[in-house]
Amino acid sequence: MTETAIADHGLIGDLQTAALVTIDGSIDWFCCPRFDSPSVFGALLDDERGGHFRVRPVGEPFTSAQMYHPDTAILITRFMTASGVCEVHDFMPVTGHDVTGNHRLVRMLRCVRGRMTMEFDIAPQFDYGRSPHETRVLDGGVVFETAGMSLTVHVVREPGDERLAHAEVDQGRVRASLTLTAGQVRGVVLESEAAGPPREIRVGEFQQMFDDTVAFWRAWLAQSTYTGRWREILQRSAITLKLMTYAPTGGLVAAPTAGLPEQVGGERNWDYRYTWVRDASFSVYALLGLGFTEEAVQFCTWLRDRVVERRDATGNPLNIMYSVDGTADLPETELEGWSGYRGSLPVRIGNAAAEQLQLDIYGEALDSIYFADAHGLEIGHAGWTALVTLLDWLTDNWDQPDDGIWESRGGRQDFTYGRLMCWVAFDRAIRLATSRARPASLERWTAARDAIYEQIMARGWNAEKQAFVQHYASDVLDSALLRMGTVGFLSPYDPMWQSTLRAMDEELVTDGLVYRYDPSASPDGLRGSEGTFSLCSFTYVDALARAGRVDEARLAFEKILTYANHVGLFSEEIALTGEQIGNFPQAFTHLSLIDAALTLDRALDRRGAPAPPRSGPTPSRRPPAPRVSPEADGTTAPVPAGSAAVSGRTGDGRRDGGPA
Repeated sequence: MTETAIADHGLIGDLQTAALVTIDGSIDWFCCPRFDSPSVFGALLDDERGGHFRVRPVGEPFTSAQMYHPDTAILITRFMTASGVCEVHDFMPVTGHDVTGNHRLVRMLRCVRGRMTMEFDIAPQFDYGRSPHETRVLDGGVVFETAGMSLTVHVVREPGDERLAHAEVDQGRVRASLTLTAGQVRGVVLESEAAGPPREIRVGEFQQMFDDTVAFWRAWLAQSTYTGRWREILQRSAITLKLMTYAPTGGLVAAPTAGLPEQVGGERNWDYRYTWVRDASFSVYALLGLGFTEEAVQFCTWLRDRVVERRDATGNPLNIMYSVDGTADLPETELEGWSGYRGSLPVRIGNAAAEQLQLDIYGEALDSIYFADAHGLEIGHAGWTALVTLLDWLTDNWDQPDDGIWESRGGRQDFTYGRLMCWVAFDRAIRLATSRARPASLERWTAARDAIYEQIMARGWNAEKQAFVQHYASDVLDSALLRMGTVGFLSPYDPMWQSTLRAMDEELVTDGLVYRYDPSASPDGLRGSEGTFSLCSFTYVDALARAGRVDEARLAFEKILTYANHVGLFSEEIALTGEQIGNFPQAFTHLSLIDAALTLDRALDRRGAPAPPRSGPTPSRRPPAPRVSPEADGTTAPVPAGSAAVSGRTGDGRRDGGPA
């Protein structure tokens, strides 16, 4: 049973897969060759069956600390003993946009002071520990090999280093020790599907890998146009989201992990290594809000491809989630014999919720497309034609129970949020058709939009509660509806919305942290409870700021930030103890953090509140790169300069203003 806290990890990756590194130097989660592949190191969920790659001092007590190399995704774990200080720089050189099985995981050791002996313990367990492997120690390193996959360990050496390292093999794992003195740099490179046998790598080549990786991340981050109050925090969130983006397709995984519990010891343990339409749609707002146009284009292209490929199919035009390559078959199974994170069972891989009907995804998709279009990323002919088919299907199918945004396994209901986002889908499609003079069933779409509005007002509003409720047959509140004022269905100053927000204050909010809903009052088909949901906590900040409660919003935002881990990462949920729980790090949380910060910045700027002194280097003042637009054939074309800066998402296109 693993004991390392979820929050005690940093994330590294190469834009096709990722690894988690503990604060004391163990890689205990790594799937290869891509995010949703079987794990090679999985001690996060089972220390015995999962496998690990540990690097740490031996022979004397140590303390450790962790940080990121500034403005990069290079993780530094610092070990301190009475004899010296040694750093492990963990990173993965970026692979690029072509699908590959070749990935490199670099562990660079740098002795900073004194002398230290470091131990390597490499114990892979291929295919979730289900595939046995052979281990071969050669002159230049080690090869771990199983059917269909190999991992090669290249050793960093200089002439005369042979006596520095001592290795032994035990039941397929390799242990080695290495003594370093101040100023020495050594280490290893773990490579999947290497082109040849292990080879000795010189320190100069090793350093070049580091320098190239630093250069990549700093060049990418230089595109950011954000100069607000929380620059360092938002930049870390942006890097984290980039690390969770599968470069060959632009798909954003919800998290790089599977099986981390929403309640420790409970059964709410899901596989999040897939691309949800909802989560990825939110990325458009955050990425454009920070100036990362290329990533927004990639997602819009990814979404267009999903819509186009189902244009002539029967049934739902969109699945709620896909694998990173766009396929939709995600069968859910359980890993037999695994102990789970602190005994949280079952350990699931795959996700049966992929087959659910969640009507809200159509609103999220259309809202992101509309937002992107307003900022220069225009939809092409093939994409528009497929959207018309999607909207015509939605016209005939919006008025039915669905499974809801929270993927309830307790049966379908008439969820208010699902209806709300169907309203958004029709509203944004009508606006696009009108502004771009595109052919569309405007009369039918308008009738559907208006019917949804009337239905929500008549059946989604609970007069006794003085609030909009989770679904029509319940008086339970649902924090998904915090977006009601954001999407323009109601003004944030409308009395009905203000009353709903106050009701949520009383029932769902605890010191700025927000529950999704009350499972005991609205059974979801699962045992146990859960923590507060960080997405909802940041969305609450956004809703407060838009409703004019700016001081409360700022205080809540600053409080939530205190729950970040030591390197600024957030999981899915926060337990009442303050512990991070759920899959980690979670894209939705970091996306909503960015959204909340942008909204709060605008609200404070309008009020004239001064920004605190900025930390870190001065933002780049170079002109932004030309915006580009995804065309029907998948290529991009320049967009005319002069489009407005990204503003808040209100239904009528206004900036987030005062009372209507």
